[in-house]
Amino acid sequence: MAWTVIAEGKLSAMSKRELTAIDILAEKYFDDSVADSPIEMTGLGINERQDEWDDFSPAGHEADYQRAKKTLAALAALTPVDDTDRVTAHALNERLSITVEQHETGSDLDNLNGIESSLHNIYMTFDLMPTETAEQRNTIARRLAAIPAAVEGWYASELASVAAGKPTTLRQCDLVSGQAETWVAPGGVWDKLAARIAKDAPAGTDLALLEQGTAAAKEATAKTITWLRETLRPLAVARDGVGPERYALASAYFVGTRVDQEATYEWGKQQVADIEARQVELAAQLRPGLSVIETKKALDADPKYSIATKEEFQKWMQATANNAIAELNGTHFDIPTELQTIECMIAPSTDGGVWYTHPTEDFSRPGRMWWSVTPEVTGFGTWAETTTVYHEGVPGHHLQIGTAVYQKEQLNRWRQMGGWTSGHGEGWALYAETLMQELGYMDDPGLALGLLDSQAMRAVRVVIDFGVHCHFEAPAEVGGGDWTFEKALQFFKNHVTAPEGQMLFEVNRYFGWAGQAPAYKIGQKTWLDIRGAVREREGDAFDLKKFHTEALNLGGLSLDTLRYALLG
Repeated sequence: MAWTVIAEGKLSAMSKRELTAIDILAEKYFDDSVADSPIEMTGLGINERQDEWDDFSPAGHEADYQRAKKTLAALAALTPVDDTDRVTAHALNERLSITVEQHETGSDLDNLNGIESSLHNIYMTFDLMPTETAEQRNTIARRLAAIPAAVEGWYASELASVAAGKPTTLRQCDLVSGQAETWVAPGGVWDKLAARIAKDAPAGTDLALLEQGTAAAKEATAKTITWLRETLRPLAVARDGVGPERYALASAYFVGTRVDQEATYEWGKQQVADIEARQVELAAQLRPGLSVIETKKALDADPKYSIATKEEFQKWMQATANNAIAELNGTHFDIPTELQTIECMIAPSTDGGVWYTHPTEDFSRPGRMWWSVTPEVTGFGTWAETTTVYHEGVPGHHLQIGTAVYQKEQLNRWRQMGGWTSGHGEGWALYAETLMQELGYMDDPGLALGLLDSQAMRAVRVVIDFGVHCHFEAPAEVGGGDWTFEKALQFFKNHVTAPEGQMLFEVNRYFGWAGQAPAYKIGQKTWLDIRGAVREREGDAFDLKKFHTEALNLGGLSLDTLRYALLG
């Protein structure tokens, strides 16, 4: 199947490496999956079904399940012909087996949380849709009008999850309904989107259609608020946490490997303690006599690290990202021309997240770094945020994901864009932060403290996420016993510096999106462990640039497959 790419017609999946039977199977699975997902088409820059939405209903989940089962059966009958094939087969088997297990246990139906629910995926999709022409703007208007039918399917899946014995929690119902209230309010996400589409609209833009679509989006959002509070909430449970059995599968899905829950929980607590000890040392160097928290506040007030407005912050993000690309290219990495452009954006939402969206296959839409600024933020401290730019940009997600997209002559399209796991991807991005310290970019003690603050947050995630969902005992510093939201928020505050809104965003994320947040730190550890094993195996012949090139050229994989590909 050939997809129509927005910028330049059809893009062939053929490559210099002749496609094997396993490549063809992987590409068929990818193409069939994308054909069922207009949202994924938007992400890929495919100009088809752009006024439609995915099937969020149980039937959509069933279709994913049947496709995975069929592909696994076909894979079992094929024999790899080379190393690339062996890695593809390993990756497909690992990823699709989890898809099958999730469906057969009813674990794929509930995705109600404050960051990655179907409702969130809907509104975030509009950020990626092109608006240059009148027809593109009219497509957005038609897609807005299609929201009511799409969310009905999501309602059905949430109710099916309840029937399967996996209800959502009261906390998630309240969180998402509260978020939705801000979206539907005057000046919320739908009004902002409508204003952006109507502004300087080219001739032929149907403003009446846009008004109708915006009204439909608002109506669907308002209905969702009522549905969450009056229909789903009475079926929800009060206790937070999915339990160790369900958590094991969620963790495996995000990390791409099975982990010892109790051992990982204890490791996370030790990581928090170790990082905090290093922060104390740096604080004494930066501001003798001040505590770590006092030092961070002093850095926030230091003009050397201060930026006052979102507009200035966006310019700083862009300059920092551009500088990293320019200085790393040709020295520590060979960055293709297509990847030497990244766009740094202030997101239209105000929930507090930071994320990356990948480029289109033809790179006509570049990779983008998005920063969602919470309402109470009135200034920015570059001492804390520099490491985040490296995480999202280069050598982090932009280099990693962009390299996979660039590898169309060597990898099948599923390996390029369909095999992502948080453990591999976020693990690399967190590894990239510490790599920049190794390469001398964090020698400024203020930036080094910011890096440690970032690392502390990722370690805290391990503790809270595993603790809440596996029902482990909370640390003594927050009173021990069962984890509660209040204990989790206090633990976060004890070890991480962030605006209040971001703290709430983070802790809500852990409670609602089981298994995803710890993938960063677990993935980073795996990348470091693999690098150490390769260094030991190769001895004096070890070359860091070569290691990074070979690893990134593999595309997106699970951690188990990454280990298999690099270590055998």
